[in-house]
Amino acid sequence: MFSKTVSAALLAFGMIGSGVVGVASAQSTTPSTAQSAPAVVSKTLSLKVAVPSQGASSLAIDLGSATQGRLIPCPSKIKLSAQALCLTAPKDAATVRQVISSKLGGRISNDWKTAGKASSALVSQGGSTYMLLLAQLSDKETLIILDQAAPRRALPAGVVKGELYMLGSDLAGVVKVTALAGGQYRLERSGQPAITVTPGKTAATTGTGNSTVELALAPASDGKNLLLPFSALRALGCTATPNGKVLTVACGTQSVGIKPIVF
Repeated sequence: MFSKTVSAALLAFGMIGSGVVGVASAQSTTPSTAQSAPAVVSKTLSLKVAVPSQGASSLAIDLGSATQGRLIPCPSKIKLSAQALCLTAPKDAATVRQVISSKLGGRISNDWKTAGKASSALVSQGGSTYMLLLAQLSDKETLIILDQAAPRRALPAGVVKGELYMLGSDLAGVVKVTALAGGQYRLERSGQPAITVTPGKTAATTGTGNSTVELALAPASDGKNLLLPFSALRALGCTATPNGKVLTVACGTQSVGIKPIVF
């Protein structure tokens, strides 16, 4: 039974405790001959192993129970943390998602995201968040990976979720971006008046500062870089056109491909 196998494995992990295997010592015996006894040799060996957290261990047991899965070594070709746990379940991925959702209920903190035969979801357990990954290996086998979720990147102040942004440095070659005192940035392109923008404000000054232009969306900053909304390109007389996975920004006769940032 899977549950017994996982329980035994996790019990073994628990016996290891902090992740340091017990000390193994070897000492030479004292000869019974009249010759002088050699010096006693003592060696202490310690080995550190990665031990899954209590929350991950508990989740692994729940996942195995729900899917009849079995614990396996994680594939070496997949970049995972040392604490990751992997299982295989004798079901297709759609069925595995269904039984996991039924078993974990409200612990799944977002909807399943799917891409081809792979899917993922975030799971909460014991105050921690884990990434749950599924990969269908065949019609009757699915790989389940449970790993600690990477911490979410802090959202820069002033950005709007879902809007397209670019770094000021992305415009090199078509627009010159200069950092000014007071956190402002001057944007210059050939044949157009320069505009000066301030993160968090939609009002921008043009030319020598005698006139202003209202931007559709305020620029933002991550503390080091200007995050300029693509919509602000209109104030520079530039356009952005989709081109595969990038947007081609054209300013007059010059253009550059930029991959948009979406928060």
